[in-house]
Amino acid sequence: MSKKYRIAAIGFAHSHIESNIRDFASCEARVQFVAAADIKPRVPSISKEHGTRISALDAAVKTYGFKKYEDYEQLLEENEIDIALVCSENAYHPAVMEKILRRGIHVVVEKPLAASMRGALRIARAAREGGAKVITNWPVVWSPAVREAKKIVDSGEIGRLFKFSFRNSDSQGPLSYGQVITDMEKGLEWWHQCDTGGGSMLDYCCYGACMSCWFIGESPAAAYGLKANFDSPYGSAEDYAAITVRFPNAVALLEGSWTTVNSGVANGPLLYGTKGTIVVNQEGKVELYKKRHAGIPDKIFTPEPIQPDRDNLGKETLYHLDTGGSLFPMLDLPLNLKAMSILDTGARSADSGKMEVVNDGAWCIGDDHSWHT
Repeated sequence: MSKKYRIAAIGFAHSHIESNIRDFASCEARVQFVAAADIKPRVPSISKEHGTRISALDAAVKTYGFKKYEDYEQLLEENEIDIALVCSENAYHPAVMEKILRRGIHVVVEKPLAASMRGALRIARAAREGGAKVITNWPVVWSPAVREAKKIVDSGEIGRLFKFSFRNSDSQGPLSYGQVITDMEKGLEWWHQCDTGGGSMLDYCCYGACMSCWFIGESPAAAYGLKANFDSPYGSAEDYAAITVRFPNAVALLEGSWTTVNSGVANGPLLYGTKGTIVVNQEGKVELYKKRHAGIPDKIFTPEPIQPDRDNLGKETLYHLDTGGSLFPMLDLPLNLKAMSILDTGARSADSGKMEVVNDGAWCIGDDHSWHT
């Protein structure tokens, strides 16, 4: 008989907690939702609009039957938990996850892994010491088009990949999806606070950071980062960010914007090789260009659906824990440490105004997926 996994939800700052819970709910009899608790925010959040922490916690309790706790440490003391879904503020991931992982409880955390490389390595140490897994969710993992583009790159169809580009689709920020919320209320939400790991660099450049490491297949070497606040004066965090990443044999251009209405162009990824270019378009198809100055693609690929027993976060997690089979690479810890190294270096560069080297001697991630401090 297959194991039934007892699930806790800890931290409701990131709105993706709702979709993550839904993914595990799709596993039906394989999971039991046990308890939920938020992490105390730096300043109180007052909005109850959808996508905010108050709304998300209430929905988890009412819809899925989680028992509500005020203190997540009490939750851990009083319940037997197999998997914790963590969606706290980015900067709080290390402190929260250390307490969970050292109990031997697996953690599924919403992207990015942490707010800094130092924090990411704290998580990695705790996972090793507790013998527990860390799985980082990326919504883009569940895009058949992105997976199809990787297959084409790996086939050699466009030659050697030397440039990766990605920007998020049009966004006015995480609280711009139908919420009725004032600027004052937005300023109280962690998204717009620097010291909690808010801002568009960690929110959106993170996608390109992880995907570029996966597509290029090398460890990043250096990065130049830029942050700006164009239209969010109520917050201390940037609403626009960009990172240029130097790999040994390639470059990645990453943008994260909360100030774009509609760019009119594909956000990608855009993949430039020595023999052609691949564009992942807005319709979820993959375009291949191999002729110079071509106005239309040479070929358009319609991706195959992801195999149904592994087509969402819950199913992939249980597959891995049940069988020991490999996780999709972007979900696993080694690639997320590399992605975090890009974000960490980009943030340091934005502060210094200079290109910064990734391996500064304090830590190292090798191409063999090893790491040490």
